[in-house]
Amino acid sequence: QVQLVESGGGLVQAGDSLRLSCAASGGTFSMFTMAWFRQAPGKEREFVASITRTGSTYYRDSVKGRFTISRHNTKNTVYLEMNSLKPEDTAVYYCKAERAGSPGRYVYWGQGTQVTVSS
Repeated sequence: QVQLVESGGGLVQAGDSLRLSCAASGGTFSMFTMAWFRQAPGKEREFVASITRTGSTYYRDSVKGRFTISRHNTKNTVYLEMNSLKPEDTAVYYCKAERAGSPGRYVYWGQGTQVTVSS
């Protein structure tokens, strides 16, 4: 069973930066694709960014050029560096770990960390 613990959220002003961390335990971290999702009040959870086992990265369009996802396999941690934050980035940010199983897939979620961006 993989456990994910996010940290680094907080209250910042528009234009500020934050770095979120997600520490994983209980599994082989390097085997997982890691991702960040977010959910704003009254909205669906949405994809933000992901990084594969081999380091390929993907982003939603609205964060491209502002957010950077990275992973440190020896520390079992994935990061989300967020720059030029906007009020519309306000949400609870969740970490997700996913890998292929036999059959199906193994998917794990963290509890989330709140990010609030004031204008």
